Amino acid sequence: MMPAGVLPEFAFIGRSNVGKSSLINMLCGRKNLAHTSANPGKTQTINLFDINSTWNLADLPGYGYARVSKEKRGAFEAMISNYFLKRSNLYCAFVLVDSRIPPQPIDLEFIRWLGSEGIPLAIIYTKADKKRKQELETNLQAIREALQADWEELPMQFVTSAEDGIGREELVAFMNAAGRKS
Repeated sequence: MMPAGVLPEFAFIGRSNVGKSSLINMLCGRKNLAHTSANPGKTQTINLFDINSTWNLADLPGYGYARVSKEKRGAFEAMISNYFLKRSNLYCAFVLVDSRIPPQPIDLEFIRWLGSEGIPLAIIYTKADKKRKQELETNLQAIREALQADWEELPMQFVTSAEDGIGREELVAFMNAAGRKS
C-alpha cells in the first residue's frame, strides 16, 4: 500500500529500459537514488521519492516488460492502472519515449490510454545525446506525427539526456512551478 500523497506527484513511466531511473537520478543530482540496470524489468514496484518536501517523484515499472511471466505482467498492469486512476495528488504522468527509434505502438497505445482517462501527461524524449541533431529531429517529428492521429493538441514535450543533463532545467522548472501551486 502506498502512503497518501499531499505533495504534487510526477510519475515516470515508459517501456522497459527507456531510462526512467537514470532520468530521475539526473533530475535529483544523485547517481543511485533510483536503481538502474542494463536488464529490462529492474523496477518492479512503484518507488516514491520526496524531493525537498516540494514534490514527489514516482518511478513506475516499465510497460512491455521483458522476461517476466504473463501473470506478473498482468499484476504490473493492474498496479499501474490502479495508480493512475486513483492517485489524487498526481500532477503529471511523464511518459518516457526513446528518441532514437521510430514511434512504437506500445508507447502510442499507453499515451492514448492516459488521454482517454483524462490523466494529465507530458512526453519526455530520452537519450537525445545518442543521435545527431538532424536524425534526432527526424525521429521526434515522426513520433509527433504518429501522436497527431489521436490528439488535436499534442501534450507538453521535453527532450532529455540523463547522461548530458539535457532538459534538466526545463523539467525541474516545470515541477517547481507545480510545487508552488499546491
